[in-house]
Amino acid sequence: MFEEASEVFDNMFKSSFPLTFIVFIPAVLILVSPLPAEAAHEFTVYRMQQYDLQGQPYGTRNAILNTEARTVEAEVLSRRCVIMRLADFSYDKYQKALRQSAGAVVIILPKNMSAMPQDIVQQFMELEPEMLATETIIPVYFAMEDDELLSIYTQTLTSSSSQGSLSAAEVLLHTATANGFQMVTSGAQSKAISDWAITSLEVSDDMRTILLMDDSFSWQSSPFCFSWLSYGADSNGSGVSMLLELARLFSKLYTYKRTHAGFNLLFFLSGGGKFNYQGTKRWLEDNLDHTDSSLLQDNVAFVLCLDTLGNGDSLHLHVSKPPKEGSPQYYLLKELETVVSSQYPEVKFSMIHKKINLADDMLAWEHERFGIRRLPAFTLSHLPSHRLAQRSSIMDVRPHVDVKKLSRNTKVVAEALARVIYNLTEKGAPGDLQIFTEQMQVQEEHLSAVVDWLTAQPRAAQLVDKDSSVVSTLEYHLAHYLKDVKRHYVKADKRDPEFVFYDQLKQTMNAYRVKPAIFDLLLAVCIAAYLGMMYLAIQVWCGLLVLYFKSVFYIFL
Repeated sequence: MFEEASEVFDNMFKSSFPLTFIVFIPAVLILVSPLPAEAAHEFTVYRMQQYDLQGQPYGTRNAILNTEARTVEAEVLSRRCVIMRLADFSYDKYQKALRQSAGAVVIILPKNMSAMPQDIVQQFMELEPEMLATETIIPVYFAMEDDELLSIYTQTLTSSSSQGSLSAAEVLLHTATANGFQMVTSGAQSKAISDWAITSLEVSDDMRTILLMDDSFSWQSSPFCFSWLSYGADSNGSGVSMLLELARLFSKLYTYKRTHAGFNLLFFLSGGGKFNYQGTKRWLEDNLDHTDSSLLQDNVAFVLCLDTLGNGDSLHLHVSKPPKEGSPQYYLLKELETVVSSQYPEVKFSMIHKKINLADDMLAWEHERFGIRRLPAFTLSHLPSHRLAQRSSIMDVRPHVDVKKLSRNTKVVAEALARVIYNLTEKGAPGDLQIFTEQMQVQEEHLSAVVDWLTAQPRAAQLVDKDSSVVSTLEYHLAHYLKDVKRHYVKADKRDPEFVFYDQLKQTMNAYRVKPAIFDLLLAVCIAAYLGMMYLAIQVWCGLLVLYFKSVFYIFL
C-alpha cells in the first residue's frame, strides 16, 4: 500500500505545480489528523467503597470509565470525567458533578496528606460519611498526585475555566483546537465477592479462659470512602498496639502461680468492626447460642473494648448502662479514676452514658454488641462521641498517633486492670502505686513498631482475607506471648447476606492526549474550503491564460 502511495506522490511532483499544491497538502493533513493519540500518563486509582450492609447499598456502583476530562469549573460536566484536587474539594462541587450526570469523579490527593491545612482536612473528614452513605452510580476515584497528573489537571483547568469568558465563536474555536485528555480505566465492571470471610483472633487457654476482660476491638480499619487508602492509624491501629502490649505484660504476670490473679483473661481481635461489628456478633452467637460451647456460659466480670487511644489528653469510658456499685465493672471505673488522678493528672477522665438505640442500623460502639446480650461491657476511647470523623477517614494516617500518649494510655489501662484483678483497692494500696515498672514497664518502642507496621498497609475488610499476611503476623505475635490462638471466620449467609463486598477497588487509569471530535469536523470544513478556493483560483488562472494567449495571437497576426 505504501509503495502505491509513493508512486502517486512521485507522479504528482512530476506534474504541474498547482496540482501538487492542491492535492498533496490536503492529503498530508488528512493522513496526519487521525493519528492515534499517545498515552499521556498511566497511574493507579482507588475506587470508592462499594458494599451492601443489611440490604442497604453504600458507595459507588460503577467501576468503568472512558470519557473526556473536565474540571468542575467547566459549564458542562455531563458524561465528563471531573477531576479536582483535594485542596479545592467541596461538597457543593461534588454535588454539582452528580447533578449534571458526570461520567466519573477523580479526586487528586497530595503526596503528604498530613501536611494539608487542618481546615481542609476537617472539612473532608466530615464529608466522607455523606459521600459513602449516598448510593452513587458514577465511579468515584482517588489518585495520588505526581508531576504528570498535576500537569494534566492544570491543562484541563485552563481549558475549562477559559471558556466562560469567551464569545461563542471563540469557544467553538478553542474547543476545536485545544488538547484534551481521555480518561480510561483498564479494569472490568465490579462484581460481588463470593464466600468472603471476615477473620477474628481469639487468645485463651486452660489457664485464662474468660472471666475478667475481653479486649475486643476492630483491628481491621474503618470502611472509609476508599478502602485501599484506609490505614486506620488511630482507629484502630492504636487499639491493636495497646492490646498486644497488654497481652505481653499480663502474660508475664500470669507465668508464675504466685502472681496469677483470681481472674482469667481473654484477648479478642475482632474483624469487620466498622461493618456493624460482624466479627463480634458472630463470635457471641457461636459462644452463647450453642449448648456445646461454654466459653461465655460462666460469669463474665466485664468486657473492655479499646478504640482510638493514640492521641489526646482525655479518656472516656463509654457505657450503655452505668455499673452498679460493688460490681467488677464499677471497680474498674474507680481504678481508672484513681490511676489517672494520682499518676497522670494532665489526663481528663470521664464516663459517658449512652443507651443502645436498637432502631439505628449501625451500633455506636462495639461494647453495645455485648450489652445487647446482657454482658457488662464498655469502650475506652479518647473520643467523646462515636460520630466524630476521626473514626472513619482516610486522613487517619500515621502522624495522627502520638506514641508517647499511646504509651501513657496503655500504662493507665494496665495499672487499672492490675489493681482490679489483684483487688488492691480493698487491700488499701495507694493510688500512686505502680505495678508495671522496670522490666515490666510499657515498651514505647514496641508500640511504635506495631503502629508503623499496621499503618504501612491498608486493612479494609475486603482486603484482609484469611490468607493475609496481616492475619498471620498478628497470630504469630499473639502466640509468642499467649497460648491457643484461634481463628474465627464470618461468612455472609448466601440466602440473606448481612454484608456483601465488591471487587475492582484498585485499578490502573490511562490519560490519553486527544483532540475533540469537533476538531475533525472543523478540519474537514477547512479542507473543503481550501479545495474550493483552489478550484476557483485555477478556473480564473486558466481564463487569464486563455485571454493572454488570444491577445498574443492577435498581436502577431
